[in-house]
Amino acid sequence: MVDKIVSIINDIIWSPALVILLVGAGLYFSLRTRFVQVRRFGLMVKSLFSPKHKSEDGKKQGISSFEAFCVALSGRVGTGNIVGVATAIALGGPGAIFWMWIIAFFGASTAFVESTLAQKYKFHHASGYRGGPASYIEKGLKLPWLGVTFSILSIIGYGLLLTTVQANGMTGALNNSFGINPMVSGIALAALLALVIIGGIKSISRVASVITPFMALGYIIMALVVIGHHIDAVPAVLKSIVTSAFGITPIAGGILGSTIMMGVKRGIFSNEAGQGGGAIVSASAAVSHPAKQGLAQAFSVYVDTLLICTATALMILCSGSYNIFDSRSGEMLIANVPELGNNYVGFTQAAVDSVMTGFGSTFVSIALVFFVFTTVMAYYFYGESSIIHIFSRRGNDSRGEKTAIWIFRFCLLAMVIFGAMREANVVWQLGDIGVGITAWINVIALLILCPEAITALREYESSVKKK
Repeated sequence: MVDKIVSIINDIIWSPALVILLVGAGLYFSLRTRFVQVRRFGLMVKSLFSPKHKSEDGKKQGISSFEAFCVALSGRVGTGNIVGVATAIALGGPGAIFWMWIIAFFGASTAFVESTLAQKYKFHHASGYRGGPASYIEKGLKLPWLGVTFSILSIIGYGLLLTTVQANGMTGALNNSFGINPMVSGIALAALLALVIIGGIKSISRVASVITPFMALGYIIMALVVIGHHIDAVPAVLKSIVTSAFGITPIAGGILGSTIMMGVKRGIFSNEAGQGGGAIVSASAAVSHPAKQGLAQAFSVYVDTLLICTATALMILCSGSYNIFDSRSGEMLIANVPELGNNYVGFTQAAVDSVMTGFGSTFVSIALVFFVFTTVMAYYFYGESSIIHIFSRRGNDSRGEKTAIWIFRFCLLAMVIFGAMREANVVWQLGDIGVGITAWINVIALLILCPEAITALREYESSVKKK
């Protein structure tokens, strides 16, 4: 009964209207910014290393642009990059990867707009700068009630729903590799998270700035080794990604709707562009101009999808370690590895095993531990900032704020354990709901406030030319 209710809610939120809204918004922002994600690529990379800007009182408040980039990237790089990509291929075929690329390309402009606005409307807090979609909705749109609503949805979506997806992906891999009971690994993950999140944004940003670059680079190197072993298959794989994306082959034509939907869903789940999470982190950065952080976050979308998701996809497709299913009937349409069935994390593990027999399960499990740990850490920060936004409107209620944050911490850790033990299908649908509810509100707000981000971009570009 619960599964059916979750499925119905998921179908309502993820109607074709949301897909059109997200893709259309990304295209609109790209046109308005004159494709800033291509035109200013060099500046995007340079902005990552901007020094922490001093406030008017001469103090360096908030976190650096690079730390904000790492926290946001840790929120983007998670189980979606391993299990999510495999799920997209299983239910949408190779063509789903093409639509993930499209979402990433246009999503980079969306990330620029939301992060620039987050910087413009950030506010001071005892712990540093805070803000995000709730702030620009409240101050920019003059809709305080909607800002509070977004904060509540962020707490539920990130802190409760999406957390279950991350924990489920990690514990499933550990169970496959080492036979570890999901409850045991779930409790262990919760314990490690508790050690970091109690330290707040300073602790989270320090851990993210060390772990995130290391884990991303290590994963890409392994992917290159696997792809290099199957280098002869690369041209055919790239061709199948493009042809399947438009339903040119018979099987691809039969699942075209699922191909597009899965590519968009998993692409957005992975890179978060439009959901608002990256904007929440961006508001905490101390930079000299709002557009600087917008450019930095646009680059993080590229790293997440065009590098890490593509690395996973090419490993799976080049090694042939995947099955394709009809998303409605569950019928297996292509059975390359029938023994794996719908064990999605097993697709990536088998891809690594095709080069290093017996090492695939271990490597993917270790990668997921790092990916999931940093992602849930970022989710916590999104939820904490949302709580701070709600209480900032109530004046000096530090006791109530601290109490709410502690309750949220216990709830998040409980959802980690819950997600570890739940069935994967239900958990993924809960995650999709979490993504969808925040995306609906945020993207509409971005479309209305977009001119302010364009103005900020022009100001920044003018200042760069004068130097």
